[in-house]
Amino acid sequence: MEEKKKDSGFVVKDKRLFGDSDEPRPRDKEEEAATPKKESSPDKSKETIHHAQADYPPVNFANFVLSLSTSALYHFGDFPDPEGGKSEKNLPAVKQTIDILDMLREKTKGNLDENENQLIEGVLYELKMRFVKEKG
Repeated sequence: MEEKKKDSGFVVKDKRLFGDSDEPRPRDKEEEAATPKKESSPDKSKETIHHAQADYPPVNFANFVLSLSTSALYHFGDFPDPEGGKSEKNLPAVKQTIDILDMLREKTKGNLDENENQLIEGVLYELKMRFVKEKG
């Protein structure tokens, strides 16, 4: 897709980095001038990437289930909103998170090790009991 002008006065520019053949698209002089140059060394950018990755726990089934569980607890109002400072209950969001965990349990049935199975069963039990209590 090249730069096109229409009678309406609009200019359409293709800003994709890759073309249709998954090869880098050649950039024209205007694009290169408009793109800010990074002045950091390659070693610093690699260091930043490694530092950012170290801030997060590894991605595995247990951490995913615990993340969904934490999301449900947030929607129960256990944690204050980072921006507003007050906590609010959102029971429909809790129900949706419980339904996601239930679906995940069904879809992974027979493929989990004993610890993973106990974790998802325990989390679901606790969240469902709390939901019934909160809905009252």
